[in-house]
Amino acid sequence: MNLADMLIGCAVMFAVTYATKAIGLLFVKKPIKNKYVKSFLYYLPYSVLAVMVFPTILFSTSTIWSGVAGTLVALVLAYFRRGLLVVSVASIATVFLIEMCFMLLA
Repeated sequence: MNLADMLIGCAVMFAVTYATKAIGLLFVKKPIKNKYVKSFLYYLPYSVLAVMVFPTILFSTSTIWSGVAGTLVALVLAYFRRGLLVVSVASIATVFLIEMCFMLLA
């Protein structure tokens, strides 16, 4: 991933976050009471971020299997409510170990 890709990603995240907030401010004069609409507007930026980041997680390593293993480790640790540092270090270590195993086998 190069700098241009990162800047485009940041611009898209900014646009989606800004658009959801601006639509609420411009078109809705009363407070939103519908739980579904409030939930949609709240989680939309996070879902866009996840959709943008997930393919990079899988395809930034030399094999897709190390990306999948790191993702699974991160998901399991996050499910058990471990801290961000623990989750990221464990998933990085998993990817590293899987990559080393592939290099030794090849």
